Amino acid sequence: MENRDKPSANEGKEARVGVYICHCGGNISDHVDVEALCEKAQSLPGVVTARRNMFMCSDPGQELIVEDLKHGVVDRVVVASCSPSLHESTFRRVLERAGINPYVYEHANIREQVSWVHHGDPATQKAFTLIAAAAAKARRLEPLEPLRVEAKQHATVIGAGIAGMRAALDLAERGFAVDLLEKTPWMGGRAAALDRIAPTGEPAFELILSLARRIFEHGAIAFHPCTRLVGFEGYVGNFSLEVETAPPEEALDVLRHAEEALKGNGPVYVPSKGALIRPVPRDTKRFRVETGVVVLATGFKPYTPRRGEYGYQEFPEVLTLPEFIEALRDAEPSGAVLTLQGRPIRSIAMIHCVGSRQIPGIHEENASGRLNEYCSRTCCSATLFAANQVRQRFPDTRVFEFYRDIRAYGRGQEELYQQAAHNKVLFLRFEPENPPRVERVEGYAPFPLAVRVQDTLTFGEEVEVPADLVVLAVGMEPSDVGDLVDMMKLPVGADGFLLEVHPKLRPVELATAGLLLAGTCQAPMDIGESCNAASAAASKAAVLLAKGSVQLDPFVAEVDPEKCEGTGACVDACLREGAIRMVDMEKDGRTVRRAHVVSALCLGCGACVAVCPTGAIQVKGSTLAQFEAMVDAIVSDQAA
Repeated sequence: MENRDKPSANEGKEARVGVYICHCGGNISDHVDVEALCEKAQSLPGVVTARRNMFMCSDPGQELIVEDLKHGVVDRVVVASCSPSLHESTFRRVLERAGINPYVYEHANIREQVSWVHHGDPATQKAFTLIAAAAAKARRLEPLEPLRVEAKQHATVIGAGIAGMRAALDLAERGFAVDLLEKTPWMGGRAAALDRIAPTGEPAFELILSLARRIFEHGAIAFHPCTRLVGFEGYVGNFSLEVETAPPEEALDVLRHAEEALKGNGPVYVPSKGALIRPVPRDTKRFRVETGVVVLATGFKPYTPRRGEYGYQEFPEVLTLPEFIEALRDAEPSGAVLTLQGRPIRSIAMIHCVGSRQIPGIHEENASGRLNEYCSRTCCSATLFAANQVRQRFPDTRVFEFYRDIRAYGRGQEELYQQAAHNKVLFLRFEPENPPRVERVEGYAPFPLAVRVQDTLTFGEEVEVPADLVVLAVGMEPSDVGDLVDMMKLPVGADGFLLEVHPKLRPVELATAGLLLAGTCQAPMDIGESCNAASAAASKAAVLLAKGSVQLDPFVAEVDPEKCEGTGACVDACLREGAIRMVDMEKDGRTVRRAHVVSALCLGCGACVAVCPTGAIQVKGSTLAQFEAMVDAIVSDQAA
């Protein structure tokens, strides 16, 4: 290839590469001979030192690198450790701390790609091969400057549930203008359907009202009900959103019932919805929002059982937990027995893990062919809380809980379990392959339903529980945001929830800079966790916007206009719309078409490099010459 012999910027001054190898506490060194690896690494071309440390990411490990850089021992760095997705940013900061350009660093993954999949001599040899390739590339690395783009001092939050409200308020209180978009006419999201919040017992409407009042009174927040995103373009700091306001029929129904109250400008609390609404336009309209960051707080939906699953939709006495919570909220005091719709409820059977922790081969897939194999985390505590409410308010109504495992993991939630035992809630445990069976009782007397189960707490004894009502503790599923996923190119995990960059290091960030996650659009969470995640997203957004500009990594495509012949192949191959475009420019007194990269939009994927017939386009930090040097190192005698 014609880039093969392109001289490096280091020509005339040989690069001095340092190789730093991590034991990873035994994760690597249990299967890779790290001492032998150090000795062999020092024989590689351009490598002047090779060091090892039990944890290279620790302070002592980082100081090894800093000291070598500060004393001029090395000017290029290779770290051989775990996945770069974990600590690449850590080691770039190490170089910055030593006063060195952070982009003269290369990473070799010898944990996930070596020690976790190979043992013995093959592991050591493969680790050396990867280090040899990384060192060969490092010799050809050149200092790069990060990209800087101006950032609008504005944020947009999509979704006005608890997480969206919290994120919007936090951003506004940090001095940023915020547009809060909500597809329904009310605030509060799923929390609006609750009576009280587990485990504290705080009324849900008080929390919603508290946040909503502050939002309505805050001059920096513009709330747009009945609004959805219909167009999206731009990049971090400079997103352009097209939004549409069009009240759905359900919104108009609610508005009709609150017509008189809504003649004013203030919000109106609707007890039947547990939420706040305010006047919304009766006609469809579109407008644009220019914004710096977008926080996604699109929430979740409760799992809907299949017809016949535990008798759901076959027996009117079978409800989901959200349906039961609403019914319990509206139930009037009627003595010692709970009464719903004029019918006394003497016995309630509650079944856990409906639509959560599903197992291939045992549970039936949903319409999309997916199983909810994850734990929804909040169902146990919500069910325990509801059971305690029933027993405390209606002591003559008996409650039975059928469970696989109780996972009351959060602060104050274990106490709910203890309280339920004190309230004489009876627990029966089942295995997933032998779930409870809900059956109609002949003659409907004395109870309409019976729940049968093999109770593992009594060593598999067959137990029959009579029930006036069966409550299914359904799990959480991601909201239907397929339109946003397609429009914004959002990453989705195997569980269907939006996928963060890294669960520990970048827990609220999406792969596209400037897009952030808040709450249950990311994973099942309770209200406290959703608010914490929302505040984290708001903090990250504030950091991005605070300086008035955003710094981006420089790993983007670059066009050599002297080699470009304007074929447009790169435009066709580009995975990000608008990242490459053809522009007119003057050359030798005539106008020619040449490719131009919009750096802030470029993904750095290299798709354009692969199709360019003249080699006119390269990705900074991953050039063809650098890759060819890596391949040469892999096939050379030294790496064999």
